[in-house]
Formats: sequence, C-alpha cells, structure tokens
Amino acid sequence: MPENTPVEMHKDLPLFNTETWMYEDFEIGAKIKSIRRTLSEGECMIFNAIVLDMHPYVADEIFARDEGIFDKRLVAGSMVFSIGLGLMAHNNIHTFSYGYDKLRFIKPVFIGDTIYTVRTQLSKEPKYPEMGLVKVSYEVYKNEGVLALYCEHLQTVMYRHPENFNSSINSSKK
Repeated sequence: MPENTPVEMHKDLPLFNTETWMYEDFEIGAKIKSIRRTLSEGECMIFNAIVLDMHPYVADEIFARDEGIFDKRLVAGSMVFSIGLGLMAHNNIHTFSYGYDKLRFIKPVFIGDTIYTVRTQLSKEPKYPEMGLVKVSYEVYKNEGVLALYCEHLQTVMYRHPENFNSSINSSKK
C-alpha cells in the first residue's frame, strides 16, 4: 500500500530544489559548482527555433563545416547563458533578479560539449528598506575546465532583520 501523506501536512514539508537564505546569510567569497550537462543537437535546434536564431553558425551544418571558421556548428550564446545559469538556479523565494553585468562569451561552445558552472558570491550592500543587493559571478566552463562564459548577476535579497539596515540605507542617500 503506498503511503498517503495527509494533505494538511503538505504545507509543512520542505520544498525540493530550493534555498531559503537571506541577506544576512550571504557569505562573500563562497563558491559552489553545478552538475555537468552535455548539450545535444536536438535541444540546440529546439532552442534556436524558439528564439528564432537561425544564424548559419548555429543552424546550418554544411555552412559551419565548409565555410565557417570553427569547422562545426556552435551552440547559441544565449543558450549557453540560459543553461549555464539554470544549472545554478536556486529557486530562493527571498531573492529577485536585478539584472546582469559583464556578460562575455569567451570561448565558443559546440554541439556535444559538456558544460558546468561555478558561482562565486562577490559582494553585498544594503539597498532598500526591506532588501539588500548582492552580486555573484557565473563562470560557465566547457568540457574539462575551459572558461566559455562569464557574467555577474545582481539580485535583491530580503533582510531577515530589516531594522538592522535602515541606518545604512539612510546614510547612503546623503
């Protein structure tokens, strides 16, 4: 007989694949590495079709092989960015994306390459009455450690104790 968890208990169960850290918990310098992920031809073409990116370097095998400078098809940079950051998605209900800075495509990624991501917590500063601003970097590596993409992600993060940051916010406005 399968277990039948009572519905009234569901709200108290921890959520899978989530983090709940708050501004005070953010440790500058902390690093974490994602799992690896191989990029297949099929998913690359689906991504290209969805975003309407049919550039010959990503969508035309004959062009890429015979006329392109890499001799094979690339994975769209926007896909490397999306999946590379998705590998680090923490689904934290206390954080909100503020934007991205310094996005650079450093080395080409090809169909069949395997990528993984390293996230480094760079900085934090009080920003709003209820939330601070944190900055992390994402380094997306291909295969065995070749840096392919770099960017910095700014996020607002809720304070656990907002009253501890009100003076910092008020003094920065002077």
